[in-house]
Amino acid sequence: MTKLTETQTIILSAGAQRSENIALPLPKGLAGAAAKMAVAKMIEHGWLQEVDANLRRNEPLWRETGDGHGTTLIVTDAGLLAIGIEPVVVKTADPVQEHTAEAPAVKTPTQRAGTKQAMLIEMLQAPNGASIAEIVTATGWMAHYADVPIMPM
Repeated sequence: MTKLTETQTIILSAGAQRSENIALPLPKGLAGAAAKMAVAKMIEHGWLQEVDANLRRNEPLWRETGDGHGTTLIVTDAGLLAIGIEPVVVKTADPVQEHTAEAPAVKTPTQRAGTKQAMLIEMLQAPNGASIAEIVTATGWMAHYADVPIMPM
């Protein structure tokens, strides 16, 4: 299983909290070639998918296609699984490009007991979630990581 970077985790987590799992807007400071490279890598892993944007609903644009249409980015089921969220809603978005080769089967990640990740997931799955202070105390992480939004699952 590929380890997520901090940027990838932020993009997937933010997208998982938005309507239709839209991954845009990207984090502040991520633009230009760096944004294209990050998104391309996430599409390659199957965590993001480029789909036609619904301009009537003012969906944010990732890029314009040149024919008066545009595309947006959505977090895929594999992207949700990569951040430990079990997908529950079937999406009906049409992909921009259909791949002729079969997509590799998504392997459900297995959780290792006793890890900080397992502890964090358990804390977040509590009925009231967990505060940043509780997470910092339990994990020993430094408090300056607290600018990443965390919500109960």
